[in-house]
Amino acid sequence: MKKVIRIVTVFGLLALTGVTACKNDKNDKVLTREIPFTKEGTLSIVRPTNDSLIATLDVEIAESEYETATGLMYRNSMEDHQAMLFIFDRESPLSFYMKNTQFPIDIIYLDKDLKIVEVYRDAKPFDPTPLPSGRPAKYVLEVNAGMVARWKLLPIDRAEFSRDKK
Repeated sequence: MKKVIRIVTVFGLLALTGVTACKNDKNDKVLTREIPFTKEGTLSIVRPTNDSLIATLDVEIAESEYETATGLMYRNSMEDHQAMLFIFDRESPLSFYMKNTQFPIDIIYLDKDLKIVEVYRDAKPFDPTPLPSGRPAKYVLEVNAGMVARWKLLPIDRAEFSRDKK
């Protein structure tokens, strides 16, 4: 009798493990599907000392809870003229990480007036280390790694942003 109970228990555990593995495989396929870039606005970076234009970017906007939580996760790349702009309801200290982001990026924190608060260059893919704004920020701009260096971005630089008409 004990032998029969052991066999039933073993088969039960094997069946449960198989069901769980199938369920996880199915979820992974749904969660890891690449999200295409959608242009929703334009952002320019300018140097206020001489009003020179540093860069103009097509931006995808992340402002809902789902969009801000997902950001650039599950994407393989982004073109150099593209960026993700996160917009929060209010200015506060923010912190981002790269847990499920597959390619290196530069992270630029901006205050309510679109002035630079903090910059992180070459944030490493899949790194769960927090990258805090240090001071209150309302916007976060994510661009391809190396763009901040290419633009020679300075702490005095600011952004100008406009949404596309729907």
